[in-house]
Amino acid sequence: MSAAGFLPPFWLRNHHLQSILPTSRLRRPWVMPRARALLASSSSRILECGDGVRLSGYYSRQEQAGGIAAGSLVVLLHGWEGSAQSLYVLALGSHLFALGYDVFRLNFGDHGGSHELNPGLFHSCRIDEVVGAVARLNQLHPDRRLIVGGFSLGGNFALRVAARAPAAGIPLERAFAVCPVLSPHSTLDALEKGAFIYRQYFIQKWKRSLLAKQRCFPQLYDLRDILAMNSITAMTDCMVRHYSEFPDLDAYLTGYAIVGGALAGLTVPSHVVIADDDPIIPARDAGRLARTPCLSVTNSRYGGHCGFLGSFGSESWVNAWLTRMLASDS
Repeated sequence: MSAAGFLPPFWLRNHHLQSILPTSRLRRPWVMPRARALLASSSSRILECGDGVRLSGYYSRQEQAGGIAAGSLVVLLHGWEGSAQSLYVLALGSHLFALGYDVFRLNFGDHGGSHELNPGLFHSCRIDEVVGAVARLNQLHPDRRLIVGGFSLGGNFALRVAARAPAAGIPLERAFAVCPVLSPHSTLDALEKGAFIYRQYFIQKWKRSLLAKQRCFPQLYDLRDILAMNSITAMTDCMVRHYSEFPDLDAYLTGYAIVGGALAGLTVPSHVVIADDDPIIPARDAGRLARTPCLSVTNSRYGGHCGFLGSFGSESWVNAWLTRMLASDS
């Protein structure tokens, strides 16, 4: 584990401000102009991911912007109840596109308005379909070196994709994760006991998503019990018991944890950055990650949850961190 050099100005050291800004509309005037080339070259895609599952996303190709063909394709994964259009995804995607990478911004199931694509209800253990999406991209673009990365829950998925890539026949070059969910038990506890604003943010967005799913598949879902609750724990427990293959909440949360031995067999070079002051992902859980030469962990005193912003209009420090990681040989 290494110490990072990110040091925001004193007025931006508050971890709540760092955590809220990445998704705040206040950032749009700075992010959207930088994302013009990325968005102008984007085409909407539906990927067949196996077992009848389809996931949506947006592919930005260098050739569409008048550039030369890229050697690498970066697959970006958003956080829970985010989407391929989230500001933090667009911010990093535009940075990578400017560096000459192709970028695919993938939506998880039931995210980004894709509720009608699959009858199954999204949950965080649906790793096979994300592995399937990356495998499909490799089939469609075998000349591109593949990189996968994500934020928060997307970072968790990215590391699990990396752990499964060799067995799935995916020649993944590397993976990266920004403030990934490490121990779902710890994250759920932090959400329930932490600042009200995060709990309400996720509850409101999840309820909107559940209502959209119910409208798309009224014959399959009557989610009134879940929608009447105001606890993420209670809502998740009800979802797990009625709409998943897991017997209880503990089994489900354990199912997508990446601490312990989950990454012990990792052979794809993978990089994680975490912040000590993250109000959603307890940084202490990084010490529970498997020790493997293929996994590097960068620890920062500041940054909040997926923030690392030096000013309202600046690029995230993560961009420079990731640029160095992608340029390294290991």
